[in-house]
Amino acid sequence: MNKIDNKILEQSFSEIAEMIKSARNKVFKLVNAELINLYWNIGKYISKKVESSEWGMSVVDNLADYIEQSYPELKGFNRRNLYRMKQFYETYKNNSKLSPLVRELSWTNNLVILSRAKTIEEKEFYLNLSIKEKYAKRELER
Repeated sequence: MNKIDNKILEQSFSEIAEMIKSARNKVFKLVNAELINLYWNIGKYISKKVESSEWGMSVVDNLADYIEQSYPELKGFNRRNLYRMKQFYETYKNNSKLSPLVRELSWTNNLVILSRAKTIEEKEFYLNLSIKEKYAKRELER
């Protein structure tokens, strides 16, 4: 093959690689949004059960133990994370401006903002900044 053929092939290959990368990004965003929805719903469920006095706070510990014992393949549902899901839901449940934004960030970034930003205004600032700048965890932590 000559140089022109190689250049045409390289351009075609590059276009295909971009399609793959674009599809991967879309899939990642969909999976992330679904995970955030799951964590939101778990937090909501726990919050409502505790609020209505159907569950005491110790039931969350029992739930974590149950998941660990009965479904060992399900990772990330320990006591600490279940409480974080509850806190996540309770922090944003009444804020129609911020609750859609949290679905655009990874769980890790949401946890950084949730734990470090003190006021709701500060949370809003960092949610917007993280989305706009596409911050990774390390960038957000700085």
